[in-house]
Amino acid sequence: MLKLLDCTLRDGGYYTNWDFDKPLVDEYIRSMNNLPVDYLEIGYRSKPQKGYLGKYFYSPIYELEDLRKKSNKKLVIILNERDIKLEFLHELLSPIVGLVDMVRMAIDPQNLGSAIILAEQIKKMGFEVGFNVMYMSKWNQYGDFIKDLKNVDGIADYFYMVDSYGGVYPEDVISTMSLVKANTSCKIGFHGHNNLELGLINTLTAIEHGAEMIDATILGMGRGAGNLKMELLLAVLNTKFGWDVDFNSLGNAVDAIEPLLAKHEWGTNLPYMISGSNSLPQKDVMDWVTARFYSFNSIIRALQNQKNKQKDNEELSVFKPAKSYKTAIIIGGGPAGVEHSKAVIEFASEYDDICLIHASSKNSKLYKEINVDQFFCLVGNEGHRLESIFNDLGQFSGECVLPPYPRKMGTYIPAPVKDKSFELESVKFPSKAPDSHTVLALQAAADLGVENIYVVGYDGYQETAITQIERMLVDENEYAFKSFSEYYQKDLISLTPTRYENLSIGSIYSLIYDK
Repeated sequence: MLKLLDCTLRDGGYYTNWDFDKPLVDEYIRSMNNLPVDYLEIGYRSKPQKGYLGKYFYSPIYELEDLRKKSNKKLVIILNERDIKLEFLHELLSPIVGLVDMVRMAIDPQNLGSAIILAEQIKKMGFEVGFNVMYMSKWNQYGDFIKDLKNVDGIADYFYMVDSYGGVYPEDVISTMSLVKANTSCKIGFHGHNNLELGLINTLTAIEHGAEMIDATILGMGRGAGNLKMELLLAVLNTKFGWDVDFNSLGNAVDAIEPLLAKHEWGTNLPYMISGSNSLPQKDVMDWVTARFYSFNSIIRALQNQKNKQKDNEELSVFKPAKSYKTAIIIGGGPAGVEHSKAVIEFASEYDDICLIHASSKNSKLYKEINVDQFFCLVGNEGHRLESIFNDLGQFSGECVLPPYPRKMGTYIPAPVKDKSFELESVKFPSKAPDSHTVLALQAAADLGVENIYVVGYDGYQETAITQIERMLVDENEYAFKSFSEYYQKDLISLTPTRYENLSIGSIYSLIYDK
């Protein structure tokens, strides 16, 4: 009999840092109680780790006790096998005996032997045991891994084929299941990702060829491109196999998770499709797509570099300025860089020993006619943005500055400005994101020997609602401003309104009041 496991809270935690509002969780549990789902994977059980990881990364006992009272399903937690030693098991699992029914382990194929040792002890504690063996599309690269599956018999209750990269096709599911069946009598499960939007067909193929347990999540919530949607799977099982589904309860579960989808916007896109089709890790792609403003071109270039096992696709001459400047104005992409541009131009036009450094090219069109030296930071999509702003790059008189080699996102430089493009030798001051626009602009100012550094257009998202991503970028900039000022003993002065606490406040108009 086919069984279903919903892992929304565990896999969805990659987007929420394993924190979910309690009313949401309660609605999720109530809904699941009325659906033909057999197991609910609540989260991880983990030893303390650095940084903040939320409730369902540690699954505290009081929470499991509460969920045990409210849920009529079997409850599951998962262990990261690589982080677990045999001596940890008593501390992590003894308190949850009777609360949790199954313990699964996320397993790297090369660690199958150590996972079996852990599983033997977990089985003795009275838990069902599931092996979630990752990197299914690369199992053929792991030597005798398949032959060693015979050692799983009698220890694991379910052996899961995990399509970690979201890159397998139905024929891969069929051939891999045949290999697994030939080497173990353990029940087979399937956990698919949806990079190539093959989650459903791969799952149905697995069911057709004997899979006895299937994972899915509400709205496909899960790491990277996400998983098979539980609501889609149940709709198909209802129409194709006559399963009894309470669609009102299913709708309630979807409604509970939908605000998180609107906030985090998981699901496949072009970079996830490229990573899936090439069996490349989703972790970097998820970071690039959700946490930074990299263009798809940049992400795909980085993925191609990974695939080709090269550090970067281009190395440049090191930025060694021919002259130094007394004053620099770093121009960000905020609205203040537009609103006060005439004043900035008026101020800059009065001095010979001044330069403009465009952290972003977003506002650079307003300044392109000014007769002062200008430097353009090329990060992410800035090369393409430069092309769109300067219709004739053949007349481009500035210089482009790129992060030090190798650049994790690869390199794109418009052909007409290649002979005017240079890479920093290094970023000398501490930074959270050494390839960010702000860090690049600040280090360029230091390499230019600038004495007085002003910034404009760093509004800090003034008077607007700030998203989680924007908050992260603000925090990165705050850290960069503070770190740079301390390292170089220089005061950074914003000449336009800002909410950045590590910038001193000045006024562009105080510098041109007599003009």
